[in-house]
Amino acid sequence: MKTFFPDNPGKLKALEVGAGTGRFALPLRVGYGLEPARAMAEIAEKRGVQMVLGVAEFLPFKRQSFDLVLIVAALSLFKDPVQALYEASGTLKPGGQIVIGILDRDSLHGYFYESGKKEGRFSSGAKFLSTSEVLGWLTDLGFEEIKVCQTLYMQPEKIENIELPQKGFGIGSFAVISARKPGFSLSVSPVLND
Repeated sequence: MKTFFPDNPGKLKALEVGAGTGRFALPLRVGYGLEPARAMAEIAEKRGVQMVLGVAEFLPFKRQSFDLVLIVAALSLFKDPVQALYEASGTLKPGGQIVIGILDRDSLHGYFYESGKKEGRFSSGAKFLSTSEVLGWLTDLGFEEIKVCQTLYMQPEKIENIELPQKGFGIGSFAVISARKPGFSLSVSPVLND
């Protein structure tokens, strides 16, 4: 996730959609979270994340109010992931960034979970998505500067060293996608003509 994360996330107004217990929001310095499960949201609140109860398909936030939206492993759990991305786009300021982490359905781990060989809390309610599918949705929604990196190349029990992210997708099982909402860049100040 940090590959595409801004250097100063603490200075940005950032939201994690499907924040759960704040496990990702806290270390990535994302100040706000949305979560439908009250018990998980309460844990995240105790960790210092400002939580709101709600669902990704109907975000209860003002339009263009966030610089960054983060979605980690939750997109596959949403009832309507395209609607959730549409809502996330609406809450982003022009030039704002969305960062999405998914277990790629078209990967070693994706095939394993999709085949039903592995049952568990995470996989039982998930409809895994392919990286290509998510990239298509982001393009259709008008996002720009779309970039992808990947990691998790081996079975977890065989990993002996940190697996560094690589550009692209198709080899690693976990893909991270970064995209920008069209508009001015947050890092460049406009120059006024006199």
